[in-house]
Amino acid sequence: MIRYVAFLRGINVSGKHIIKMDDLKDHFESLGFRNVTTYIQSGNVLFETDETDEIGLRDSIEAHLELNLGFRVPTIIRMLLDIKKIIKNLPYDSIKEEDKSKLYVTFLSDHPSYDVKGALGVYSNDAEYARVVKREVYVYTGNYGKTCFSNSFIEKKLKVAATTRNWATLNKILEL
Repeated sequence: MIRYVAFLRGINVSGKHIIKMDDLKDHFESLGFRNVTTYIQSGNVLFETDETDEIGLRDSIEAHLELNLGFRVPTIIRMLLDIKKIIKNLPYDSIKEEDKSKLYVTFLSDHPSYDVKGALGVYSNDAEYARVVKREVYVYTGNYGKTCFSNSFIEKKLKVAATTRNWATLNKILEL
């Protein structure tokens, strides 16, 4: 049995695409997933399955939610083990513990192509910066609401779907 995390993009934001977490849990259980847990209203769902195909899982979840909710819910899947590695392998060695509240991880739907992988570097500066590592972008910024490294920006530059979570949320997910 593999424990996964589904990161749903664009739900419960600004009063749009509202999904109650109990309903979301029911949707995942109706797909046959076990030990389903949700965390906060931003669309983090932990579940277990024997399925090993992340793309197939994503496609099944997105199709089910669109059919039942009437709107598309972009979903990015990672194994819980991957989340542990993402946290352990933070590429910024000099960040102090008290500054980790300024960290975000943007999950990418796929590996960005080689020709766009460096596209974020030109926008980095002393106050905020981003680094692509495999299928994640580690973002450091004092104000995510005003950063240039938003989901839309990263999607546009890297040409893949994306969704972002803060460092505290990722660490909390590991505790669930």
